[in-house]
Amino acid sequence: MEAAIRRVIPPAELTDILDNIGLPYSGFNIAMSDSVTVGPFDGEILVSLRPGRHGPSADYVRELRHRLNREFPELSFFFQPADIVGQILNFGLPAPIDVQVKGPRANGPANYRIARQIEHRLAAIPGAVDVHVHQVTDVPEFRFEVDRTRARQLGLTQQDVANNLLFSLSSSVQTAPNYWIDPRNGVDYPISVMTPQNVVNSTAEMLRTPIGGGARTASEMLTNVGQMTRDTTAAVVNDYDVQPLYDVFANVQDRDLAGVAADVDGVLDSFVPKLPKGSFIEVRGQVATMRSSFIGLAVGLVFAILLVYFVMVVNFQSWMDPFIILMALPGALAGIVLMLFVTQTPLSVPSMMGAIMSIGVATANSILLVNYANDLRQAGMAAVPAALEAGFTRLRPVLMTALAMIVGMLPMALGWGEGGEENAPLGRAVIGGLILATVATLFFVPVVYSVLRRTPPRFGRQWESETG
Repeated sequence: MEAAIRRVIPPAELTDILDNIGLPYSGFNIAMSDSVTVGPFDGEILVSLRPGRHGPSADYVRELRHRLNREFPELSFFFQPADIVGQILNFGLPAPIDVQVKGPRANGPANYRIARQIEHRLAAIPGAVDVHVHQVTDVPEFRFEVDRTRARQLGLTQQDVANNLLFSLSSSVQTAPNYWIDPRNGVDYPISVMTPQNVVNSTAEMLRTPIGGGARTASEMLTNVGQMTRDTTAAVVNDYDVQPLYDVFANVQDRDLAGVAADVDGVLDSFVPKLPKGSFIEVRGQVATMRSSFIGLAVGLVFAILLVYFVMVVNFQSWMDPFIILMALPGALAGIVLMLFVTQTPLSVPSMMGAIMSIGVATANSILLVNYANDLRQAGMAAVPAALEAGFTRLRPVLMTALAMIVGMLPMALGWGEGGEENAPLGRAVIGGLILATVATLFFVPVVYSVLRRTPPRFGRQWESETG
């Protein structure tokens, strides 16, 4: 597999390949961390690219998905988020979409069958990749049943048998940790006792494991105190909210997350009637974060527009002028949507933040024009000439403000620099919104002003003269 990876990534762009095969070294690591490897049959490959001197990582991932599944059809592959942003948004999960089938323990077999069916359906969704069930339920195992009556006759307990077998096969480091401190450097080293693996190379050799303990001074062989059978077991068991579950992970490629999530919801709706009583399906991961973020940003955008409107009502002492000023916002919103469509950029949290920024600048430019038109109306000019004069006079400051923002956002919109594609939607949304917002400010807002503002504004010098 390393050779296949090296055939895809040029040697000049590759620095290291690190393999983590099997479970962590100690049970303490498993208890204190959540590893994606669930058994000795599982492995994790970390590929490090040379900083600033490599091609797009997404292209390499796309090629490796195709090549590894073709060259190793007997294996299952999935790619975890390598960047810290993706890991945080996934809340530690190995994929942005996590479909959880939960229910009582009695519904376990039925829930697992449904999870497998969901896996096959999700794999057919365009853009959904790396679809797999996290839990492995058919790992072979040796089950040793202790004959307690026979063990008691020999002066042994079941705990003695379990401890001796555990020490022999996986060392004493977990149940009886012991350390030796080097007096020369003060470093402590763990001391573990176990049978060499090359000695226990068959079931017959394992059954000859000596068992001691209790008050006995002599040892008994394992085969004298019990019977060994073959069985299957689950490699990993997950619980959430004190209920067992099965995870169906899915990644996204060449399509936006919201579109894939919508298709996933359609598939899951067809499985809800098939769930056994007491079981249910829940979608976690980056999908849940994305939906809550979009709802919060959309509500925040609406409230921001309303707050700006009411603040301007207080400042202008008018309900009409703030409404005319906000006529530049439809152009800003249209420019944002058009720019994202032209650049094939999905709607995301950065693009929503860029929308809020462009709306703020568009409102400020529109305020310049309407405020100057009001000053001209107070001097006795009619509505249409005042709107035209305000457009001509405020042309330079409006263009300077918009161009400064557009030029400043251009490097971000092009995605330059390491990880620049993360913030590119923000720059593109700002540029698209300001372009059409500027056009609306200079052409559409004066027209609306000349139509709606027939009477002169009642504030400023005119308001002072009327009140004496």
